[in-house]
Amino acid sequence: MEEKQVEQLSPLALAFLGDAIHTSFVRKEVLSGQKEKLNTYHNKAKKFCNAQAQADALELLFDNLTEDEKDLVRKTRNTHNKHNAKNFDEETYKKATAFEALIGYLYLTNQNEKLKKYLKKSMEIIQ
Repeated sequence: MEEKQVEQLSPLALAFLGDAIHTSFVRKEVLSGQKEKLNTYHNKAKKFCNAQAQADALELLFDNLTEDEKDLVRKTRNTHNKHNAKNFDEETYKKATAFEALIGYLYLTNQNEKLKKYLKKSMEIIQ
């Protein structure tokens, strides 16, 4: 997609894609370890693929983001979402959604090195 097209997407659309990208990355990383049972893979992945872990990753990355990335994060956090968080408070959920939007944006704008760096950093917070 051209950057102009990406910028026309809503922050929640970017988060929709970013969630899939993040989950896919985490699952690939989990599979790269030793051979496990499927349930073990799932349990390892869910440590990283939840609102609290994503919110923590965003806080860890925030100071190093560009101004455009920070603007996207703020815009996403201020976007009204009709979806209610089940297991986390609203603020944590908004931060997690902002993290996902950032990941979606980086993916769609082909900023692959930065995307990989941020995804790897998101897994460091747990280990």
